[in-house]
Amino acid sequence: MSKKNKENTINIIPLGGLGEVGRNMTVFEYEDQYLIVDCGILFPNNDMIGVDYIIPDMQFLNDKSDKVAGVILTHGHEDHIGGVPYLFDILENVPVFATPLTAEMAEVKLAKGGRISKANMIVKQAGDCFDAGPFRIEFFHMAHSIPDSVGVAIETPAGLIVMSGDYKFDQTPIDHWPSDFAKLAELGKRGVLALLSDSTNAERPGNTPSEMEINRNFEEVFSTAKGRIIISSFASLISRLQQVSTIARHHKRKICIVGTSMVDNVNLARKLGYIDLPEECVIPLEQALSLPDKEVLILCTGSQGEESSILGRLSRGKYNAFSVKQGDTIVLSSSPIPGNEENISGVINRLYRLGANVIINSVLSVHVSGHACQEEMKLLMNLVRPKYLIPVHGELRHLVAQAKVGKSVGIPEENIFVVEDGQTLTLHDGKMKLGEKVPSGFVFVDGKGVGEVTADVMRQRENLSESGIVIVTLLLDKKSGGLIKEPQFVFSGVTNEEDLVQAEEQIKRQVIEHCAKNMHTRTEEQLQKDIMQIVRKNFFSTIDRAPWTFVNIYSI
Repeated sequence: MSKKNKENTINIIPLGGLGEVGRNMTVFEYEDQYLIVDCGILFPNNDMIGVDYIIPDMQFLNDKSDKVAGVILTHGHEDHIGGVPYLFDILENVPVFATPLTAEMAEVKLAKGGRISKANMIVKQAGDCFDAGPFRIEFFHMAHSIPDSVGVAIETPAGLIVMSGDYKFDQTPIDHWPSDFAKLAELGKRGVLALLSDSTNAERPGNTPSEMEINRNFEEVFSTAKGRIIISSFASLISRLQQVSTIARHHKRKICIVGTSMVDNVNLARKLGYIDLPEECVIPLEQALSLPDKEVLILCTGSQGEESSILGRLSRGKYNAFSVKQGDTIVLSSSPIPGNEENISGVINRLYRLGANVIINSVLSVHVSGHACQEEMKLLMNLVRPKYLIPVHGELRHLVAQAKVGKSVGIPEENIFVVEDGQTLTLHDGKMKLGEKVPSGFVFVDGKGVGEVTADVMRQRENLSESGIVIVTLLLDKKSGGLIKEPQFVFSGVTNEEDLVQAEEQIKRQVIEHCAKNMHTRTEEQLQKDIMQIVRKNFFSTIDRAPWTFVNIYSI
């Protein structure tokens, strides 16, 4: 491609968030310079045993630190900034542009990961315009469920691209700061080449209810609860925390915040003036436990059923600081992230067994989404009037649903590109087409391991959880090759004790008989394979499962 042609070309490279709800990350490339927007995490499914979370595959950015013009963070939710520390395992001395709350939250993550020195954090406000390499960036405010959320306009020599960010058109948001309709209309007048638009609620008709609409229901909870109120929500849902804390003060309840992430986020929001929570209204847990139950509100994490969260441990009776008791009212103020439904259901059932009154959204509306529904999407498209529409932030069904919304407002079908992670889109001379594919698979974070757990390891973990494990230890005479003592067996998760006793005797007999044959000609490797087959065949014939089998051989 000639230099003249390259000047009219920009590549849009989605590394996450297209085909899933989470792991949002998009890269823009112009003349070998790169702009990164967001770097989030995806929470694992129940079958991803041992995995903490999933991050984008960032190998595309290896050795490109000197070519990255900047990183933009649209807001402080985990699915947009949770992967930032891992991004700076690859990048160094790259500017990061974010609004004040988002910047502080990202810095906390970088500091905990020991990578704070690698990023150059630059705080910008909604409404600011600035340059990052060849890209001219404009931040504009979009109402969401966390303050300081922005959409991004990216002016390039190839054309104007707009990213909605996570948004809804709430006319009465808790912070009284609605989306910037005037800026959206002004961008539309300038001519938008492509719109990358949030698809999370694309299957839902109508408009997303305002945060103010659930005030009445929270008032009902506080008016009727006789004991403690425990509200669990996302640690970053600052608007909800403001909402319930204001109502708590009206009902003369002291507020106790538990959980490191929630405490950190509230402290940041208070410091920056995004939440009004007087010091005298907040008390430590020890004091809360000494007050009459009717005077206490406890805010905690765990609304997604996470086992290690405060609510998850409370439901199991494993939170040492306090326990759930008869008369507690527990509110789960969030909607399930896809894949978490089973965990949440388990937590709810355990809380009921402990005597709590549990309130979820299906019982009483105590949560509204932070994402736009179909009518708001139509309004966005009519304000921005893009030539091309790229649905982002959603599972494939959500992307397809938004494509239908785009067609309904007159965007030609051939100008709507529904693609998934890794599929590059190329804009050249004002026309869009599919480009090359780049790696975009799941990278599992397992403890301190990043990318070390492969799909094969996940399959092994799944098989272990389903079929159990058998460890066989053989002690052989180095000279003769015969057994010095009877084989030793360890069984875990295979079958019940009674069947194990019978199976062990049968397997032991067959192993002893096999070890007595061909003692001088066989290899240890062959013996291991043979013993594994004996064990697996025996169990398959009796319980229709073949446990994972490990054979340890020691020759003395």
